[in-house]
Amino acid sequence: MRRTFSLAVVVLLATMSHAVAAEKMNVLFIVSDDLTNNTLGCYGSPVSKSPNIDKLAAKGVRFDRAYCQFPLCNPSRTSFLTGLRPDTSKVYENATQFRKNVPDTQSLGQTFQKGGYFVGRVGKLYHYGVPAQIGTDGLDDKPSWQLTINPKGRDKDDEEKDLLFTLNPNAKGSGRYGGTLSWHASEGIDAEHTDGKIAAEVVKQLEANKDKPFFLACGFFRPHTPYVAPKKYFELYPAEKLKIAEVPEKHSESAPAPAFGSAKPEQAKLTDDLRRKALQAYYASTTFMDAQVGIVLDALEQLKLADKTIVVFISDHGYHLGEHGLWQKMSLFENSARVPLVIYDPRAKGNGKVSSRTVELVDLHATLADLAGLTAPKTDGASLKPLLDDPTAKWDKPAITQVSRGTPTATGETVGKNPWFMGYSVRNERYRYTEWDGGKKGVQLYDYDKDPGELKNAAEDAAYAEVVKQMKALLPSAKK
Repeated sequence: MRRTFSLAVVVLLATMSHAVAAEKMNVLFIVSDDLTNNTLGCYGSPVSKSPNIDKLAAKGVRFDRAYCQFPLCNPSRTSFLTGLRPDTSKVYENATQFRKNVPDTQSLGQTFQKGGYFVGRVGKLYHYGVPAQIGTDGLDDKPSWQLTINPKGRDKDDEEKDLLFTLNPNAKGSGRYGGTLSWHASEGIDAEHTDGKIAAEVVKQLEANKDKPFFLACGFFRPHTPYVAPKKYFELYPAEKLKIAEVPEKHSESAPAPAFGSAKPEQAKLTDDLRRKALQAYYASTTFMDAQVGIVLDALEQLKLADKTIVVFISDHGYHLGEHGLWQKMSLFENSARVPLVIYDPRAKGNGKVSSRTVELVDLHATLADLAGLTAPKTDGASLKPLLDDPTAKWDKPAITQVSRGTPTATGETVGKNPWFMGYSVRNERYRYTEWDGGKKGVQLYDYDKDPGELKNAAEDAAYAEVVKQMKALLPSAKK
């Protein structure tokens, strides 16, 4: 009798344990590389074709004012995968693995492992040099994952065959294709490319882990330069029909010199014809990436996982496509600091709506732990769960983005003749205020209600004196 009773208890406990496990929400965390909001239909692009990301945005909560903490791959990815700001991790460039500076940090992946999840990644999550380190671990963090997969596709092979156009053919190493404007219309099909292989591997992992709680991170490489995609995507965007950004004459004199410090010398070679070809390639690469997002999201539906999986889609930072006369990243203008952010939690009351609140990528660790019912370590972010239930809920936390100028060593000392200093920018729903080197090298203020293109620096306008005072008080330097 006792034996029968004991067996019944064991069965009951096992059943309860299985039920608890079944209640856990999965997480599919999708990251695009160097993607601007301005080439997504859901963010208002009249040209770009991004049906799969648009569909996800229509289902979930789309954040219109989401910002990275540093518009460069390694600092930004370190920030949102740990929940630590760059000034906490001391990661300001693409060479330092964050555990060198903060060895005991509990990453987002570790939080989910401690919560009993299978945690894996396919493709680029922490920093990789692109395209040089495709197919390797890059600056990955091994404790963050139980499984890592590093696909390598035809795009990498074409680069090694020197088939790509580059604006800087004299550059060596990854700087030749990954550090400047480069592109290629490939003869290959989607499945032959690295991002196509990433999508296929993610589908395999969804199938293999569908019966247990999982946190699966999917890191696409596109549209990071080189803008590579199969030819059919280039054909969607005839170059001659694309509109290039209009930049007012002497615009570079409208703001402090460091504001334009991300410009690269070879960009002086850009003709209007090359600008249109660069846009064509970027749009093509974006739509190709969107198609791979669609493959992954379709698999969620087919495996009947969609109703129990939280889906996040982000880019690591924004990107310039000629606005302000700039290309790529590393500025503190809106194009570079702002990122696409969509969160779909099937349980959220705010699904299908848009939030105009100012949020940050550093908030994601706290947010996803909160949504999964896990205990997160103390981070520099805040949970966005209230905004998923009510996208218009009161929210007065501004977004801080910083970027460096000059060349620092790991200890922050100056290398060579270029002094190393930081620019800090604070964004609320109406204004952006920026200080370079604590204001010693210039300040900027933009009023987006009146100047959405950031063409008039109002920092010295007496009418904005009180706004400058209020925004300045929000900068990290004001709180020290």
